[in-house]
Amino acid sequence: MSVSTKLSDFLDQKHVPYVTLPHPRAFTAQEIAAAVHVPGWEVAKSVIVRADGRFLMAVLPATRRIDLDQLKHALGVSVIRLATEAEFAELFPECEVGAMPPFGNLYQIPVVVDESLKKDKEIVFNAGTHTETIRMAFGEFADLVRPMFASFTEKPI
Repeated sequence: MSVSTKLSDFLDQKHVPYVTLPHPRAFTAQEIAAAVHVPGWEVAKSVIVRADGRFLMAVLPATRRIDLDQLKHALGVSVIRLATEAEFAELFPECEVGAMPPFGNLYQIPVVVDESLKKDKEIVFNAGTHTETIRMAFGEFADLVRPMFASFTEKPI
C-alpha cells in the first residue's frame, strides 16, 4: 500500500508543498520518528475517540498521551473513550488500519489538535500506510484541516 490517494490528490489540488518520506514498517509514532530521523514532538499522531457516540480525530505529538478528562472538558461532552480499531477501520478505506493521516476533514470526521503542536513549523504524519509519512508545514496543515485547538495531553516525561 502507498500514500493515501485521497490525501495526495487533496494536497496536490491545493498546491501545498509536502515531502513523502518512505521508511521501514513502523507502527507507533515514536517508531516513525526514529525511522525518519525527526524528533518525536514533530510527529503528529492521529487517535480516534468516541465523544458522545460520535467519532472524532485527536491529533497530538508522538511524545504525548491523551488525557481523556481534559479532552472531555475541552469538547464539552458527557462521555468519551478511545475508539477500537475495529470500530474505525472502515472509516479510512484506503488506509492501513492505524495509519490514517490527520486529515479527518477528508473523511467527514471532526479534528481537534493539541495546542502543543502549534509551536512546530513542520509536522510529520502517517500517510495512510505504515511505510510512508508526509512532512509539511504545520500552518498549511491547519489551514487545510481547520481543526479545533485544545489542550488535552499529558506533559511528556
